[in-house]
Amino acid sequence: MKPFALVTGASSGMGFEFARQLAQRGYNLLIVSNVPEIHEAAEKIQSAITRNEVNRALAAENPQSPIEIIDLVMDLGQQSSARELYEYTHAHDLEIEVMVNNAGVYHDKDILDDSEGFTSLIMNLHMYTPAMLCYLFGQDMKARGKGYILNVCSVTSKMAAQRLGTYGGTKAFLSHFTRALHIELRRYGVYVTDVSPGAVDTGLYSISPVLTKIGKCLGIIVSPQTLVRRALRALFHGRAKTTIPTVFWRVLCFLILLAPTCLLRLIRRLGWF
Repeated sequence: MKPFALVTGASSGMGFEFARQLAQRGYNLLIVSNVPEIHEAAEKIQSAITRNEVNRALAAENPQSPIEIIDLVMDLGQQSSARELYEYTHAHDLEIEVMVNNAGVYHDKDILDDSEGFTSLIMNLHMYTPAMLCYLFGQDMKARGKGYILNVCSVTSKMAAQRLGTYGGTKAFLSHFTRALHIELRRYGVYVTDVSPGAVDTGLYSISPVLTKIGKCLGIIVSPQTLVRRALRALFHGRAKTTIPTVFWRVLCFLILLAPTCLLRLIRRLGWF
C-alpha cells in the first residue's frame, strides 16, 4: 500500500500546489479544507496526474487510478478537529507518511481591533491544530521510524510588525514549535521542516499584474509552484528551516530586528506601514 500525504488547507493556493506536487511524487493524498471547493481541487489534481507520463506508466500496470485522493471538508479552526482527523485516518487504515500543515488565514489588523471570535480562530488554526496534529501523527511516525512534517510558517514570525501582531505572533509559535520538534524527532527518522514564505503570488495581495511581475523579477514575490518545489526539497533533505524567497526577506527581517521600537512607531505614525 502506498503511503498517504496529508495536506491541510489544500483547496487553493499553496496547499493545492503542495498536494499536486506530492501526488506527482507518487503519494496518495488526504486533502482537507473548510470549504467545498476541496472536491474540485481533488478532481483537478487527479486529472493532472492522469496526464502525467510517469503515472501513465503506473496506470498501465494497474488499470485503477495510480493515485488515491481522499478529500474532506473539515473546520480545522475547531480544537476538536485534530483528534477527529487523526481518528478518521485510523478508522480508514491510512498511513500518513507526509504531513503538510498549511491551513491558515492571512490577516493584517491591529491586535485589539480583532474580534474575540477571530482571535480564537487564528490561534486554533496556526497554533493548537497544527501542534496537535504533529503530536498525534508524530507519534505514529516515530514508532514507524519514518515520516515527514512540514509546517508552513511565515517571515512575519521573525519580526514584530504592526498590523501583523496576531498573525505573526501565532506563526512565531509554530516556527519555534517546529524547530524544537525537528531536534526531538530527527534521530528517529522523522524530518520536520519550518517553511517561512515571504510574498507568494496566490492572488492574496491587491496589487497590479505589473507590480507582481516586478516583484517576481526582484525576488520579492515567488510563485506557489517555485515555493512548494523548494519547500519539499528542504523537507525531504531533512532541513530544519527554509525562507522563500531567500535573500530579500532575510535581509528585511534582519533590518527590522535591528530597528529600535521608536523607529517602528514613527514609521507607523507616518502611515508607511
